[in-house]
Amino acid sequence: MGEFATVERAGPLTLIQDSGRHGQRHLGVSPGGALDRHAAGWANRLLRNAPGYALLEITLGPFAMRFSHATTFSLAGAECNWRLDGRPVANWAAHRAESGSLLEAEVARSGVRSYLALAGGIQAEPVWGSRATTVGERIGGIAGRSLRSGDRLPYIAAAETLLAGVPREYIREYGGDIPLRLVPSNQFELFSSAHRQTLLSQAYRVSPLSDRMGVRLEGSPMTGLPGSMISEAVAPGAVQVPSNGQPIVLMADCQTIGGYPKIGHVYSVDLDLLAQARPGATVLFSLGTLEGAQQALRQQRRFFECETG
Repeated sequence: MGEFATVERAGPLTLIQDSGRHGQRHLGVSPGGALDRHAAGWANRLLRNAPGYALLEITLGPFAMRFSHATTFSLAGAECNWRLDGRPVANWAAHRAESGSLLEAEVARSGVRSYLALAGGIQAEPVWGSRATTVGERIGGIAGRSLRSGDRLPYIAAAETLLAGVPREYIREYGGDIPLRLVPSNQFELFSSAHRQTLLSQAYRVSPLSDRMGVRLEGSPMTGLPGSMISEAVAPGAVQVPSNGQPIVLMADCQTIGGYPKIGHVYSVDLDLLAQARPGATVLFSLGTLEGAQQALRQQRRFFECETG
């Protein structure tokens, strides 16, 4: 394949991602995948890509990439002041790049993760049916690592496609309070009413120690917690409470088992908001229901799986 995009500036953490690697958790392999499925979903939808096509997740920037052949691309997520051959191009929109064009992004001025999709998807070698990169396990993407300057990303030089922007009502602005709806876990009753009140009545702050494995929160700690438990399966969205009393919301690269007690599970669709939260951002919990979480996830999946391909 002769079409490729060359990374000229990789930034601190740029990863090839898709909808995740599923069916391997019994082997200790985390699902990975794009942290903000709303933004990644729109990046693919703008190009009529299938929802699971591989794209780039660019954390904070800066970033630069040069195209070997003309194609179409799209942008969504964090605001990075994108430029194509020196000219500004809109976020949450699709564009055409000519042969030799240079696409550049500055450090994100709002949000954390930006998504860059190419028509037809990035043609990295799949591992267990997915091109998603999980750095901790060194799987997927390019040798299971973040991108470096000089990396070449194969793609398909696509014919003209309909170029469009995301409708205004679906464009997200980042920087305000982050509401997280919580489904009580099977261990919810092990936490006292005081623990639950502490969780639900305060505004937490996102810790700078957060990453793709988990978002650590800082606030008034819970005290007198249940002790560590026999390790059991955990999944993205689980809210663990370790002995320091500060919650951790597990994200896409989380471990597959854990022994900290879990007070609940964040709605899957709300993890998209948390993926764009900078250190110091305010997080507010509220109780939801399993039915509500399932309905919201079904609605998101139906939306991005229709009218693609």
